[in-house]
Amino acid sequence: MFNNLTDRFKVAFKNLTGKGRLTEANIREAMAEIRTALLDADVNYNVVKKFVADVSEECLGEQVLNSITPGQQAIKVVSDKLTTLLGENSVGLTLTSKPSIIMLCGLHGSGKTTTSAKLALYLKDKLKRRPMLVGCDLYRPAAIDQIEILAKELDIPVFTERDTKNVTLVAQHAVSYANIHNIDTIILDTAGRLQIDNDLVQELVTIKNAVKPDEIILVGDAALGQEAVSVATHFDQALGITGIILTKLDGDARGGAALSMHQVTGKPIKFVTVGERAIDLEPFHPDRMASRILGMGDVISLVEKAQEQYEDEEAKKLEERLRKNTFGFDDFLTQIEKIRKMGGLMSLLKFIPGMGDLPMDGLDEKEFNRIEGIINSMTPKERRNPEIIGASRRQRIAKGAGVNQNELNQLLKQFNQMRGMMAKMGSGGFGFGDLMGGGGLGNMFGGGPAGMPQPHMNMPYQPRQSSSSTSRAANAAAKKKQKQARKQNRKKK
Repeated sequence: MFNNLTDRFKVAFKNLTGKGRLTEANIREAMAEIRTALLDADVNYNVVKKFVADVSEECLGEQVLNSITPGQQAIKVVSDKLTTLLGENSVGLTLTSKPSIIMLCGLHGSGKTTTSAKLALYLKDKLKRRPMLVGCDLYRPAAIDQIEILAKELDIPVFTERDTKNVTLVAQHAVSYANIHNIDTIILDTAGRLQIDNDLVQELVTIKNAVKPDEIILVGDAALGQEAVSVATHFDQALGITGIILTKLDGDARGGAALSMHQVTGKPIKFVTVGERAIDLEPFHPDRMASRILGMGDVISLVEKAQEQYEDEEAKKLEERLRKNTFGFDDFLTQIEKIRKMGGLMSLLKFIPGMGDLPMDGLDEKEFNRIEGIINSMTPKERRNPEIIGASRRQRIAKGAGVNQNELNQLLKQFNQMRGMMAKMGSGGFGFGDLMGGGGLGNMFGGGPAGMPQPHMNMPYQPRQSSSSTSRAANAAAKKKQKQARKQNRKKK
C-alpha cells in the first residue's frame, strides 16, 4: 500500500543525506517533496500541514544543524514525527466486563463481518479468551448467513436471531446467552450504510446504551483516503469510539487513511488487516509501521511471525540439521509450509531493511507448487538423503513429476547450494543476504524459460561430473602424456 509513499520519502532523504551541511533552503526543498508525497497519498490536508511544520521546525533546530551527521538526524526527526502521527504507542483492547463486549461499526463495505471473525480468532488463539460472534446486521441480505459460515469455519460460537428486526434485543439476548454459556467476550457485528445517516447513528447509540460495550471500534477501509477523516469524525462524535481497525492494508490504495484517522480523532489504531485469511489480523505498532513506510523494514515483526511458527524444540532440531548439513527435502517442504503461513516469501521480504530496493521480478512463489510436485515424486529415503539420487532415480522422479530431467537437475543442484549456505549460516558464517544470493532462496523460486528456477546470474546449468567420469578423464590425460614422452625419447635416440 505504501510503496509510492516510501519511494517519495527516499527521494527527500537523498536530498538531505547528500548534503554535508543542512541549510534552511535544502530542508525546505526536502519538506516540499514530503508534503507532495503525503498529499498524493490522500492524507488529510490539515494533517499534512501540521506534520510538515513540526518536522521543519525541529530540523532547523540547533541539535540537528550542529550535529556531526545532520542528514541522519533529520531523518530521525521525520521518523519520530511519523510515529507520533500514527499513534506513538501500540494500544491493546480493554476488556474488563463479564462478558466483555466489543461493538464494531463502520460503513457498508468496510469489511466489518470478516473483521469480526478475524478478531474473534485473534481473541481465541492469542489472548486465550472464549469469544462469541453476534449477528447484529439485520438489513444486508445474507449477512447472518455469512457470519454463521465464518463462525463454523473457525469453530467459534455464534448468536443470531432471524425472526426479529429489533437489533437492540438481539444484542441483549446475546449478553444473556453469553452469561449462561461461559462466554467471556462477545463481538457485535452491526449493520453499515453506504453513507452516515440519522437512522444508522440512532440505532448504534441505542445498542450502546443498552449493553454498554467495553470497546466501540470503527472498522475503516484503508482505501477511503480523504473521506476517512469525515467518517471517523462522525462515528466518534456520535458514539465516542475507543479505537480503529484499518482493513485492506494489503491493497494498492494510497494509504492516506492510516495517516489521518488517529490524528483527527485522537483514537488509536488498534489492529490492521493485511490479507483475506482469517489469521491476517495484526496488532498495530505505530513505530514499526513508520519504519516500513520510510523503507527501513520491520525486523521485530518478522521475528515475531517466525516465532509463532517454531517451537523451541523444533527450532533446535532444525539448527542441528543445518549445522550437520543433513537438511533434507522433507525439511524443505516443512519450511515452504511455514513461509506460506507467514504470508508468503514476497510478503516476508518487505520486513527486511533494504530488500525493497532489490529487483524481485525473478521471484515466483508459484514455483512452490511445482517444486512440491517434484519432491513428492521422491521416495522417503530420497527426500532424507538427496545425495543418493543417481541417474536412474532422476529419470524415475522426473517422469513421475511430469517434468524434464534437466529441471530436476537444476532443482537438485540449487538445493545442494542452498543447503551448503544454510550450513554456513548455522555456524555463523553467512547472513540473510548470502542466502538470497547465488544459489539461495532467490534462485530456488525465480522463474526460468521452462518455468523452473535458474542458477544465479543466469548461468547455464552444467551437470556435475561423476567420480567415474572424472577418473576416465584423468586416465586419458595420463596416457596421452606418456605417449608424448615416448615419442620424444624416440626422436632423441
